Amino acid sequence: MSPTTADASSDVLARLGAALERAASALVPGEERMPSVAFEAPRNPDFGDFATNLALQLARRARRPPQQLAAELVERAFEEEPSLRELIAEATPVAGFINIRMAPACWQQLVAEIVRRGRDYGRSAPNGTRISLEFGSANPVGPLVVVQGRALSLGDSLARAMRFCGFDVTTEWIVNDEGSQLDTLARSLHARYRRLFDPSFPFPEDGYPGDYLVPIAVRIRDEDGARWVDAEAAEWMPYFGRYGRDAIVAEQQTTCARFGVHFERWQSQHDLAASGAIEAGIAALRARGFVYEADGATWVRTTEFGDDKDRVVIRSDGRPAYFAADVAYHYDKLSRADRAILILGPDHHGYVARLVAIAGAFGKPGAISALIAQQMTLLRDGQVVSLSKREGNVLALDEIVDEVGVDAARFFFLLLNADTPLTFDLTLAVEQSSENPVYYVQYGHARIASIERKAPRELLERAARGEAVERLTEPPELILARRLAEFPAIVRSVVDGLAPNRLARYARDVAADFHQFYMACTVLGDDTQLTVARLALAHATKIVLANALELLGVSAPDSMERLASDPEARSV
Repeated sequence: MSPTTADASSDVLARLGAALERAASALVPGEERMPSVAFEAPRNPDFGDFATNLALQLARRARRPPQQLAAELVERAFEEEPSLRELIAEATPVAGFINIRMAPACWQQLVAEIVRRGRDYGRSAPNGTRISLEFGSANPVGPLVVVQGRALSLGDSLARAMRFCGFDVTTEWIVNDEGSQLDTLARSLHARYRRLFDPSFPFPEDGYPGDYLVPIAVRIRDEDGARWVDAEAAEWMPYFGRYGRDAIVAEQQTTCARFGVHFERWQSQHDLAASGAIEAGIAALRARGFVYEADGATWVRTTEFGDDKDRVVIRSDGRPAYFAADVAYHYDKLSRADRAILILGPDHHGYVARLVAIAGAFGKPGAISALIAQQMTLLRDGQVVSLSKREGNVLALDEIVDEVGVDAARFFFLLLNADTPLTFDLTLAVEQSSENPVYYVQYGHARIASIERKAPRELLERAARGEAVERLTEPPELILARRLAEFPAIVRSVVDGLAPNRLARYARDVAADFHQFYMACTVLGDDTQLTVARLALAHATKIVLANALELLGVSAPDSMERLASDPEARSV
């Protein structure tokens, strides 16, 4: 946990860490650099709130058993910082570790800190680091489908978390409008257009069979009439390709906006190539000595940066290879960003090494990283939903949103790490029960809003100032407060690990701890001071839940129907 985080537990740990470092320097003198003190939450909460292995790291150098050294470090640290005893209930040496259990005052102060900071709790100041984040990009030949929904959820939540942590993020979408697929789109759309005049007109064997092209064909007929019925292919091919691309990209943009995702840049590969970016990127690599000619083609020495083979950028016939577009696009990205992150589909594993190699070839090793969004399985009423893009029975993302809503779709897409195949239970996603994770989390926020609507204004105002928090001493209260303390570190771990699923899991844990607190502790009772304290804790929880849901791109409602599995609860 970072000492720069403005919450009570981090401040206490920072002070304890500094005291332990001073104790270590005194007990284990020498010129070797002293290891920094790192605290982690033990997997077993019985061991305490945090632990450090400093004694284990220093035992060999100190020439004494880790357990003995740990005891000496604790004793000396508290001698130097006696005020820590008010905030740390226990600092126990166990098997060379130092297990830390915070005093209730630490968690009480944390609750006051959260309500005072409000929605800025956990937020970091701008750090000046620029990030290009590309995700969700789909070929402009059809509607967005469920796998793009997962990538959109991952990317947008990452962008939100990164901005929350102070990064300057530009979200990007690459429109792959070069190559044979646009020709296939043109032939498919033209066939749909011709069938409006002659239903027996043959459809291309390799065409895109989905009915989504029919409305576009109707628009062309309405605008142009029979103009293209007898036209030569050289005339209608570019027109139908451009028309289809523009219409489908517009539909994709509409779907993204409906899904709560907005991109700063929609980059056309065709426009990028026309701008001279390919030539500029290759020239930059040539200047660095990583371009060579062989077999009449132009190659990049990507094997020098971990790729399994060198890559062709210009074919022997003079046409740019697909890799040339990657070079051009990332040359452009790295000219305006310090780091480029991509979220790719499940069939793009082979692209990662060559993308990483581009960064090294441009003299920026590690500046490009890629995340693979794995395949998904859809269930409805316990049965697998069969999908086949080639057969035209694609389940579009819009259909998922129609069925379960944006909130459930986004939350379910984020339940697992990106590199893990995901099973999306469409039936569960619409249930109003504690088994539905998004409903469970949102219900927690709504329940707190209901409590606040019933509370006297004067008590709410006192709670918002963090008054009376010293009355929070019951185990469910302290367990919930400790959970709230994890929020800043959880958001940082989402950014560091490119793992929004951690935030979804955390939101469920916060909701669960709150529901336990609510069932065990009366919030609006006869004891005014205790009511103020518990209102403060509830409001702090509401802040954290609202922040977590916002970073996930999910709404935080103030009212909902009661949980079906909670018969004692009212509609909130």
